[in-house]
Amino acid sequence: MNEFLTTFFSFDNIVITTIIPFLFVLTVVVFVHEMGHYLVGRWCGIGVREFSIGFGPELLGFNDRRGTRWKLSAIPLGGYVKFVGDMSVTSEPSNREEDDSLSAEERKVAFHLQPVWKRAATVFAGPLFNFLLAIAVFTVMFSMYGRYVAEPTVAEVRADSPADVAGFQPGDRFVSVDGRRIDTFGDVQRLVSGRAGDSIVFVMLRDGEEVTLTATPEVVEQEDALGNTIRLGVIGVVNNAELGKPRHLTFNPVEAVGEAAKETGFIIARTGQFLQRFAVGREDRCQLGGPVKIADMAGRAAALGFEWLVQLVALLSVGIGFLNLLPIPPLDGGHLVFYGVEAVMRRPVSERIMEMVYRIGLVLVLAFMVFVFWNDLFGC
Repeated sequence: MNEFLTTFFSFDNIVITTIIPFLFVLTVVVFVHEMGHYLVGRWCGIGVREFSIGFGPELLGFNDRRGTRWKLSAIPLGGYVKFVGDMSVTSEPSNREEDDSLSAEERKVAFHLQPVWKRAATVFAGPLFNFLLAIAVFTVMFSMYGRYVAEPTVAEVRADSPADVAGFQPGDRFVSVDGRRIDTFGDVQRLVSGRAGDSIVFVMLRDGEEVTLTATPEVVEQEDALGNTIRLGVIGVVNNAELGKPRHLTFNPVEAVGEAAKETGFIIARTGQFLQRFAVGREDRCQLGGPVKIADMAGRAAALGFEWLVQLVALLSVGIGFLNLLPIPPLDGGHLVFYGVEAVMRRPVSERIMEMVYRIGLVLVLAFMVFVFWNDLFGC
């Protein structure tokens, strides 16, 4: 028995080092997403039949006083809220047979019989809560640890780099990148890193005058803090302590919220930028991963400390929120497209068209899932 316990609780045991951190990260993100749907749905007066973390057979659960079944299911790769009037856990629109089976009381709280704005608010709340979770996490992090920044100055230009070709010189100070104001050297890195191969306009301050330069970042491979190999765009300039004057910024709670909102907004924009470039073949497919990659990252983050694991929760939460807003049924964004059309036309989309689009969307979602699983296991 002692040998079993020693093996099970050893640092190298995959249950402790990988599976538990993975389940923690995924459960928090899924719970917050589904809680957004649930809370706003309840606020809108919509009845809820089930709230599940995970899919498949129920492991444990209970009924609350409103009749909602809260449960933990066997397959921990997601979750769902099933409202009154839903055909399935993917919140597909109700059909006529389902309508006929509803009592008069149930029809008052059925999801599909609510005004379009209530349905849209309930659906949008899931991704919104994911973004709010990220803001909350970053707020705590900035309040506790602050942020290190450096002046946006060029100390060195690497020979034959894009910056060298474009005419950058030591002592130059970044003013703007593609029209966006620059306050720190980190701002430059963030705006350039996702733009490999793009022509970017830089406004530099040189000897008191502004100079406009154009450079195209090149791709380099680096290892991030979690040991992942990532591909970034760089122009080949270096900052140092003498010119950069690095300093530590601290934030009060209000300032931390603002900084956290900006950080979350940047991650949302960067996610959209990556997917747009990926769709046209300008990003490495190995940068996309599924549950296996997330589990590996969760294990590495946990090994570095709880604060790293919480930051991974924030990053994954933004990613889940963004992906769910893509205009593809059965994702939340697909529902919102239908509600937008309904609001404009003042009548629901026909069941035949809706069913056809749902089937196409489901195929696309399943294809994407197969793709990331392939990347996880065989492709990269």
